[in-house]
Amino acid sequence: MTGGKLAAQAGHAYLSSFLNSQSSHPDLASAYTADGLGTKVCLTSPNLEMLLWAYSAAQQLGLPCALITDSGHKAFFNGEPTVTALGIGPVTEEQAKSITRKFKLQP
Repeated sequence: MTGGKLAAQAGHAYLSSFLNSQSSHPDLASAYTADGLGTKVCLTSPNLEMLLWAYSAAQQLGLPCALITDSGHKAFFNGEPTVTALGIGPVTEEQAKSITRKFKLQP
């Protein structure tokens, strides 16, 4: 993925998860925005299986999350819908640590 495409997919993941949290976890959403825009961390997954594992783990823990599938425009991913990103949160570092510690920071 190009840097711009990566940034767009991360933005979709963040916004989708945050918007979902406003109805499913309003207390977390409110706390996240109470002191500004909150903290965001962008991690990288070595493969799709790990990304799907993280999504399942977040769901099992009851964390707000959103799995992003790019629509597959002809210019990207050979025109095929492709899972590209996962947003988790807003959550505390402690809530996400069991999932996020398995990933590295996006360079």
